[in-house]
Amino acid sequence: MTGWGRFKGYNIASLRKDIISGTIVGVIAIPLGMAFAIASGVKPEYGIYTTIVAGILISLFGGTKFQIGGPTGAFIPILFAIAMQYGYENLLIAGMMAGVILVVMGVLRLGVLIKFIPKPVTIGFTAGIAVIIFSGQIANFLGLRDMKRHESFIDNMKEIGAHLSTINLYSILTAAACLAVVVLGMRFAPKVPGSLIGLLCATLIAALFFSGKVTTIGSAYGDIPNTLPSFHFPLITWEKIKLLIRPAFIIAMLGAIESLLSAVVADGMSGDRHDSNRELIGQGVANIAAPLFGGIPATGAIARTATNIRSGAASPLSGIIHGVVVFLILLLFAPYASSIPLAAMAPILMVVAWNMSERKEFLHLLKLKTGDSLVLAITFLLTVFADLTVAVEVGLILAVVLFVKRMGEVHRISKVLPDPSSVKVEAHMVTESHDCPQIGIYNVEGPLFFGAAYRFDQTMPELGPDQPKLILLRMGKVPLMDTTGEANLAALVKELQAAGGRLMISGIQSQPLELLKKTGLYDRIGPAQFYDHTGEAINDALGSVNPSRCRGCEHAAFRECSALSGLEESASRSAAFKGRTPAVARKLSGGV
Repeated sequence: MTGWGRFKGYNIASLRKDIISGTIVGVIAIPLGMAFAIASGVKPEYGIYTTIVAGILISLFGGTKFQIGGPTGAFIPILFAIAMQYGYENLLIAGMMAGVILVVMGVLRLGVLIKFIPKPVTIGFTAGIAVIIFSGQIANFLGLRDMKRHESFIDNMKEIGAHLSTINLYSILTAAACLAVVVLGMRFAPKVPGSLIGLLCATLIAALFFSGKVTTIGSAYGDIPNTLPSFHFPLITWEKIKLLIRPAFIIAMLGAIESLLSAVVADGMSGDRHDSNRELIGQGVANIAAPLFGGIPATGAIARTATNIRSGAASPLSGIIHGVVVFLILLLFAPYASSIPLAAMAPILMVVAWNMSERKEFLHLLKLKTGDSLVLAITFLLTVFADLTVAVEVGLILAVVLFVKRMGEVHRISKVLPDPSSVKVEAHMVTESHDCPQIGIYNVEGPLFFGAAYRFDQTMPELGPDQPKLILLRMGKVPLMDTTGEANLAALVKELQAAGGRLMISGIQSQPLELLKKTGLYDRIGPAQFYDHTGEAINDALGSVNPSRCRGCEHAAFRECSALSGLEESASRSAAFKGRTPAVARKLSGGV
């Protein structure tokens, strides 16, 4: 849902929900914004500026109803490398250029291309980024002194090892206090902003018992001003554009991936559906504007978006309110932020890294010991030990090579003897005036892999009170499925089961079936829901429908309609329908 349609049915109760959810997310966003900025190699206030400007604009112009935008952990390794290599001013220019690229992608309707990135690649680089973030906070957690930060993971680990003799016990106690509050809050009070409470408790402990013995934001970066910086347009030259085009493209691609992943998560939690192209435009506008006020690149924040939805958000206004809340807190309480110990920021980022690591999915894919497992491992290792760009490029190339290999293995040519007594009836479903609203039959054809899996999701109906809760997938013409296709199917299963529905599959081939058994989705669907023939599945389904909902369509009538769902019928059976012209309408996915 996009545009003003996102405010359809808006009322005072909706406004109350948006104010509550926006305030909660705004409070949560403050420590995260500062922590992400520090980890990216810039001053903490730049993270706050990003949260305010980009957060408001992403909610205003984006294509997701509940998206919360701002600085995120995924950007940390990229922004740190750019800041070290090119400087802060050029980081702002690269961010603006990335914004332009995102707007162009949205205008050209290229949002769908982001969905072509295979699941093993996204999980691989996400887990790699999580390792980089976590390891980057070890020094602050231990209170190590005279540390130099490097772009290389190995060099940073060597630097930590060389300075272990400078461990500060007071920093460890401060960090441990913050970590304990955050973890306990997540466990026993998930609705309470644990990161903020942990930060306040650790700051209070450090001020009362360890004053002057731990490094604070003020001692490391100076005081945080209590206002937005003045508007500043950076000097952009053709030489700088050529110099920064590659970093800008990296920021744009990562921002697009992260924002659309967040949008998919939001759709799953809220039942809404996002506009990927409009979302890219909104992200682009935000990233063009944020650097004009000193802000770093921003994207959709999955954790904050999820919190926004769980807090009861009703519209994009909650995201706007979240930015306003951060601005008001900046005006009123900025001077106090200078007393926050860096050791208290470290566990917050460590928890962020732990939560974004996709550890369960990572181990799950790794244990499959398939080609996808190899793509995952290589992408992960290259992200940690090389850089994200190389990791994604190599991961995509490997995924394509693997796909070509798989297609070669499943491609078969066989001679079929014609049977004159066999007639195929064209695949149809009946119209609204004569149908069974409780059963949806979908014909899936072609490989269900990362390059086509998104169409499966697009074709499936939105589950609602008037939509079928019994879905039959005819998968006899699906020779191949990879883990991305399996993830789309798993999402459908989860949504159906949550709505009290049921998924049936007929004619599935050996490779997809083996993958479903390996991943455990076969058991979640239920072995009894797999049928060799579509006719068996329909007969079983007819025993589960509620006749009162058929709008005058008796079971026998539906049996007649089921003959029009692509089943093979004998010539004599087909002759029984000769001369009939029932009102029919195509409702099959047509080569998904």
